[in-house]
Amino acid sequence: MSIDGSIDGQAALELLRIKRQGLRVALAATVGLCTGLVLGDILPFLAPLFAIQFLLASRRAPALSQGLITLLVSLLTGALLVVMTGMFSERPWVLLLSLWLFYFACFTAQGRQLGGAGPALMLVIAIVVPMLDTVQRDLGESIVLVLVKAVSLGLLLTWGAHALLPDPAGEQADPQRAQPRELTLVIRQAMASAAILLAMIALCLSDPRLATAMVVPITVASLLSQLSLDMSSRSAFGLVMVNLLGGVVASLAFTLFELRPTLWLVALILLLVSLLFAGKATMGNTAGKVFGGGLMTFLILFGLGVSPLPTETPQLFSTRIAYVLFAVVYAIGLAALLWPSARVQQPIAATRSGG
Repeated sequence: MSIDGSIDGQAALELLRIKRQGLRVALAATVGLCTGLVLGDILPFLAPLFAIQFLLASRRAPALSQGLITLLVSLLTGALLVVMTGMFSERPWVLLLSLWLFYFACFTAQGRQLGGAGPALMLVIAIVVPMLDTVQRDLGESIVLVLVKAVSLGLLLTWGAHALLPDPAGEQADPQRAQPRELTLVIRQAMASAAILLAMIALCLSDPRLATAMVVPITVASLLSQLSLDMSSRSAFGLVMVNLLGGVVASLAFTLFELRPTLWLVALILLLVSLLFAGKATMGNTAGKVFGGGLMTFLILFGLGVSPLPTETPQLFSTRIAYVLFAVVYAIGLAALLWPSARVQQPIAATRSGG
């Protein structure tokens, strides 16, 4: 009887932790985007996007040293990418090869579960820098400054959310993570994922209609991180539907915002939608990744809608949904074609057990 009571108590405590984490995510998303709008940020969705990545990567608040290291690495990475983009702008093949190597390193780190939220953060930075470089003359501030401000605010949002909503118990337990996969399999998957993302970046940079459609490559990168080799067709269908749901909700929210463009309405919309996604996003399993990606899709689309970033892209409901649908079909379709088969891992495991 005491054992059953202990198990029930642990389950209740875990549920409470999940709810607290979901509230942290919703709070960071709401306060982050509203703060970006008040400060007049070019891309107000970046800071809450980074904060969500920090929160979903771990239930523990990052230490001050970790935050400073993350900020320094982001600064150096952004500066390096800006220099690299300017240096190789006349030699696009060299630039694309350099970006592929960077994406490959990030996806490899993700596959080996190294660096927490770092690889996802670096991927977003390596997408934003080339995309923003096409409209840099209209930004009014440097790309590196935009990134540093976003990462700094994202860290402050993360620490603030943990301070306002601490865990009920002294020990903060992260959900159990899957064992890292075979390195050879991870490398093959990372090579394919980097090529898939790079092809989308090249398309966006070569097509003026997609030059400021950041939601497409960021959604592709997010989907490649959410997908897994052994994902069932049902899970893949759920992935498609949740990301589309994020796009639909963002379009409806922006339509409502256009009718009454006030800050309190933005805050109310963000809080309600974030709570809708955040509860599932903090589960720490496949469903958590899927709903976390849907929340990011919503933030990017809605943030681009209210952003002062100059764009010639039509802000139509159908256009936004088409972008998300295009990114989803592209990422899942090419991953199915180029990723290594999950069956490759079975002979490796059998050989090890036999030996």
